[in-house]
Amino acid sequence: MAKILVVVESPAKAKTIGKYLGKKYVVKASMGHVRDLPKSQFGVDVENDFELKYITIRGKGELVKELKSYAKKSDKVLLATDPDREGEAIAWHLQEILKLSEDSNCRVEFNEITKGTIAEAIKNPRKVNINRVEAQQARRVLDRIVGYRLSPLLWSKIRKGLSAGRVQSVVVRLVCDREEEINNFVSEEYWTLTAKLRKEKFNFETKLIKIGGKKTELKNKDQVKEIIDNIGNEAFIVKKITKKKQKRNPSFPFITSTLQQEAYRKLNFTAKKTMMLAQQLYEGLDLSKKEGTIGLITYMRTDSTRISEEAKNDTEGYIEDVYGKEYIAEEVRKNNAKGKIQNAHECIRPTSIKREPDAIKEYLKKDQYKLYKLIWKRFLASQMASAVLDITVADLNVNIYSFKATGTVMVFPGFTKIYIEGSDEQENEERVILPELKEGEEIQLDEFLPKQHFTQPLSRYTEATLVKTLEEKGIGRPSTYAPILDTIVSRGYVFKEKKQYAPTDLGILVMELLKKYFPEIIDIKFTANMEDKLDSIEEGESKWKEILAQFFKPFDDELQIADKEIENIEIADEETDVICDKCGRNMVIKQGRYGKFIACPGFPECRNTKPILEEIGVTCPQCEEGKVIIRWSKKGRKFYGCSNYPECDFVSWDEPTNRKCPLCGKVLVVKRSKKNGNKYICSDEKCKYLEEIEEIEEIEEIEEIENDNKS
Repeated sequence: MAKILVVVESPAKAKTIGKYLGKKYVVKASMGHVRDLPKSQFGVDVENDFELKYITIRGKGELVKELKSYAKKSDKVLLATDPDREGEAIAWHLQEILKLSEDSNCRVEFNEITKGTIAEAIKNPRKVNINRVEAQQARRVLDRIVGYRLSPLLWSKIRKGLSAGRVQSVVVRLVCDREEEINNFVSEEYWTLTAKLRKEKFNFETKLIKIGGKKTELKNKDQVKEIIDNIGNEAFIVKKITKKKQKRNPSFPFITSTLQQEAYRKLNFTAKKTMMLAQQLYEGLDLSKKEGTIGLITYMRTDSTRISEEAKNDTEGYIEDVYGKEYIAEEVRKNNAKGKIQNAHECIRPTSIKREPDAIKEYLKKDQYKLYKLIWKRFLASQMASAVLDITVADLNVNIYSFKATGTVMVFPGFTKIYIEGSDEQENEERVILPELKEGEEIQLDEFLPKQHFTQPLSRYTEATLVKTLEEKGIGRPSTYAPILDTIVSRGYVFKEKKQYAPTDLGILVMELLKKYFPEIIDIKFTANMEDKLDSIEEGESKWKEILAQFFKPFDDELQIADKEIENIEIADEETDVICDKCGRNMVIKQGRYGKFIACPGFPECRNTKPILEEIGVTCPQCEEGKVIIRWSKKGRKFYGCSNYPECDFVSWDEPTNRKCPLCGKVLVVKRSKKNGNKYICSDEKCKYLEEIEEIEEIEEIEEIENDNKS
């Protein structure tokens, strides 16, 4: 029987596909790239029209021999690497190594790894898309030019081991710029005035919005007190009642960037972890003898929200069967996303909506199940009807002051029955139900609720907000975000503090140099425009070597100037009063990927290091001598321990307090929850004591106003 060789990228994918194809197919894995530019050399001949020197990757020699051997014995070779630019480039390298004709239809793509999709793809092979290959080559060479020419400059002027990347440097700039905004921010005081009204036994709140028909801004306590004094105990008149129905649409299905953001918000997964789990779900998992190994989601590197007609029809049928026809979306929603979208791909969705998460939970690992459930719910909700809300807006006047109250009632839940998108900011949206109000009627004042606020600076970036910003500004590709975020931390340019990114002194220093001498390299618009140029190469509108030439000449000129003008910079470590117990030197503060620590300056002769102890002001409840300090697990999770460790082995995931449980006398700890609020609970699991934590939101000045009003 004739043999057909199918080459994929990973062994897991080979195993899944091999089960679907017949005996005449041999499925082998290339283990990713087989050829690349050499690590020890630049590998790009910029003087000779950017000729590239490709070599077989170290350690892949035997694998390449094996693939060549199978190719010689086979009547046909099919290259089934991933359906993206990088996958296309790997297919092209395999085509070159296996000496396949340039005109041969050897390329197949699987957007999902299911039996039907694979059978259809095998029947319709195509030629390797050389435009996609050249777009990927251009990206690879651009990154190599920046990395291999700029990094040595940083080594010679600042410190060995530093690196600079084309996209990586822009990401560090975003973090540095945000930190500068925060440091330069000047907080301003402002106030809000809420009036609690009552009608019969019903209380509701209204907020001051206008004075004399003009939008008001309350700057201080005196303004608020004057308004309260002017109104006194006068009744509020209902001026206008507006009722309307409002639709709330579901979010679109996941693409790579939105999956990374939502998995961070809802599951606390890093971008790296999300992509690793998504790869496993895509490549296939064993779901029992009945179904065997099957891919659970479509390809996870995509920027398209497109859905195949087959998947759409299956999902509509599922919604009708489970929830009813009224829950099916009435119209096709269009995604008005900016930039060019590669609609050859679909969104990230389950390969079958009927494969419910709980039905296959026993076959998945815990985190695989969590991510699959998130993808399944998001996709299902995206195809459901909009939620319908009844909105009632009441405008009330008292003297020259205009107040507004808004009430919301859910009339039809629609997609919210399944899924609601997470938010990067804390939302305190409460559903308020208003009493029946009539225009012209008088409503009595119950009390005023003045509140002082201060304007706040933008928050530092979290992983989700940084990924969102990169996508919005068109910087890099979503599939590269995870390794970039890892790199900027591991290189010491950025560190994470309370899950937020902050620049190190080194990161700020490097950014200042790059801003001065390489303004285009770290210019956000320039980097985004380069992505557009790479897209134009893929679409056959631009030549890849011309794009490289346009970039290289001005960059090389800047490099020569910087090398001459930048003097050697020495970054002195901050010295502490902690004495190294091994060699007697004063230890210094160092910056690692998990934050700051102290180390002996005698490295490498003395490798002594210690953590920086962050006390929380609580005495250890176990030894009653040490102080409770914040520690970090190997996975980056915060916990609490004793400063006398290892003599005292006290640990707690929840924050201990100095308060004692009134029932059993053990220490109370703080149980934090965004959903259910913060609570004091007993550290003894057998004791069920629980106490709500009341957040003090108002200051003494507000209380003075309230007391004046009551008197």
